[in-house]
Amino acid sequence: MTVTAGLFSHVGLLYSGDAEYLNGTVPYIREGLKLGEPVAVAVPGRNLALIEAALGDSAAEIEFIDMTEAGRNPGRILPGVLLAFADNRPGPVRIIGEPIWAGRSALEYPACAQHEALINFAFGDRELSILCPYDRNRLEDDVLADAERTHPTLSGAGGDRPSAGYAPDAVVEKYNLPLPEPRAADAFRFDLARLGAVRSFAQDRAEEYGLALERVEDLVLAVAELSANSVLHGSGHGVVRVWREEDYVLCEVIDEGTLSDPLAGRRPASPGQIGGRGLVLVNQVADLVRQYLRPGSTVTRIYFRV
Repeated sequence: MTVTAGLFSHVGLLYSGDAEYLNGTVPYIREGLKLGEPVAVAVPGRNLALIEAALGDSAAEIEFIDMTEAGRNPGRILPGVLLAFADNRPGPVRIIGEPIWAGRSALEYPACAQHEALINFAFGDRELSILCPYDRNRLEDDVLADAERTHPTLSGAGGDRPSAGYAPDAVVEKYNLPLPEPRAADAFRFDLARLGAVRSFAQDRAEEYGLALERVEDLVLAVAELSANSVLHGSGHGVVRVWREEDYVLCEVIDEGTLSDPLAGRRPASPGQIGGRGLVLVNQVADLVRQYLRPGSTVTRIYFRV
């Protein structure tokens, strides 16, 4: 497919099988290299190997990123993969990003779909092209329908076409849903005077639920950032809850603030910016972040794999 120079492009590649996958990705990469554009390929490991083998010697010119690791938390992809690559390179760049694959869990998917929708608002009119592959054989029909809503252009064996269902705002809102209540959770109410105690509460509970020491430190750091945001930018107080579900220790911070920017935590703070780094840090250290936002209430739930 040909990308119009000087325009932001976000294309969903609907493919079936390895041959269609390579036919949709390799020419796109080679075109970028011919134009002198930096190219990154951020896809799951098996597909990473397919593309690298197909490129031969040209693979040395590409930045390869295993999305199963870099994109384990979908909220980390924009700041840690896409923006991290684009912001460090002048001029037009192109990226293949595959944040949704058959191995993704139903727990992770809502954050994945919101990520794909928010890409359309994160880059404005920058000279950037992003191609997102979707496996038509292995992904559910609802996922493929969401791909039509989150990509203004769709591509496949029949060529490119505008997406008649393009509606990224609707996808962001579709997955802005109340989170299931835990069966049992330890709760702690905090305000400015009790911010220090939040850290001790979170640490003690996480250790009791079997989280590894280095992950306990990450969880405590994330809870400290979220609770500080509640005090400084929310209602001045909030509730933190900690519990375990299967292979995860979960922590949730609830406050009465209104988070109006859906990209909060998904783009890095600019140099010299005061604040705005807390949610980015939370996305960086957590295995998954889910939020439920409505006027007068923000619920942020973070997951750490045991």
